Amino acid sequence: MELKELHIVNFKNIGEASLDFSPGVNCFVGRNGAGKTNVLDAVYHLSMCKSFFGLPDGQHIRHGEAFFVVQGSYDREGEAVEVYCGVKRGGKKVFKKNQKVYGRLSEHIGLLPLVMVSPEDGVLIEGGSEERRRLVDGIICQCDRDYLHRLIRYNKVLMQRNSLLKSAGGRGLEGEALEVWDEQLADNGEVIMRRRREFLEEFRGVFQFYYEELSSGREAVELVYKPSAEEGGLLEGLRRTAARDRMLTYTSVGVHRDDLGLHIGGYPVRKIGSQGQKKTFLLALKLAQYAWILRTGGVKPLLLLDDVFDKLDAERVRQIVRIVGGELFGQVFMTDTNREHLDEILRGQAVDYRLFQVEGGEVVKV
Repeated sequence: MELKELHIVNFKNIGEASLDFSPGVNCFVGRNGAGKTNVLDAVYHLSMCKSFFGLPDGQHIRHGEAFFVVQGSYDREGEAVEVYCGVKRGGKKVFKKNQKVYGRLSEHIGLLPLVMVSPEDGVLIEGGSEERRRLVDGIICQCDRDYLHRLIRYNKVLMQRNSLLKSAGGRGLEGEALEVWDEQLADNGEVIMRRRREFLEEFRGVFQFYYEELSSGREAVELVYKPSAEEGGLLEGLRRTAARDRMLTYTSVGVHRDDLGLHIGGYPVRKIGSQGQKKTFLLALKLAQYAWILRTGGVKPLLLLDDVFDKLDAERVRQIVRIVGGELFGQVFMTDTNREHLDEILRGQAVDYRLFQVEGGEVVKV
């Protein structure tokens, strides 16, 4: 898959930009705060219907303006696809494919697969379980529409159950009051739990391969699924914790409480990993995400690398460029602050690339 053209109006600090890209590597260079990451986030928006950084749509409108528009022209396996995203201040987001407005944004997820690597990924190691669940769910949802719909339904039912618990305020509830929600949670939750297990069985080997590639096989790494309930026992778990849930006024067991253990040498990478090991761990996760989506969905995702070369030596940078410039990977977008450094490495790897200079929200091909 290839993003051929990108048009941006009033998105973050970018007033207006019309860009055409190389089918290989596209590099955005400039100082910190110039707007490099904003270009990548615009691309992310067109695939995932939202910002990578999770902020409300209105906060992406350029200061002093009333709207933003991001529009992309794609070649998806020989099919021309035009995607439009527009947001007016105080209004509802409009998302279109080939001039047709989507009824539900979930219909778009997976059409334009994408993987983004960012300094923000550190939260996967340092943050709570929600961040790691979001990673797993985000990968699977790009290739499994039933999983996406199950996840949406599960979260809606969870909100209803929690609302009921909160309204009861710790007081007793009639026996059947929670049961109707428990059954729906269990029905969708069991499918989600099973699919997560299957995904990790497939994903572990790919992740370990890329970690060894990046680290020269120095350490053993592992991904461990940590469900809050055993498979086949979610309904029983909900019933067993009903009294506790009434006291807590929220649902304490279910797939929304699952976690993913990130281990190196048999221990949590958060506790024993060096900064270099953590960065390598995260990059291996994202490269494995790319390979899994390609193998499962059959379409090469876009790969977005935001400031991944910071604090890495030249040899490690060459190694990364060699991997993403290989036949497995398709179109790549990356940012860096050092043009000469990046230019030299890209020329040495003999990959097709295009450079863009970014300064004060202005994006110019060089």
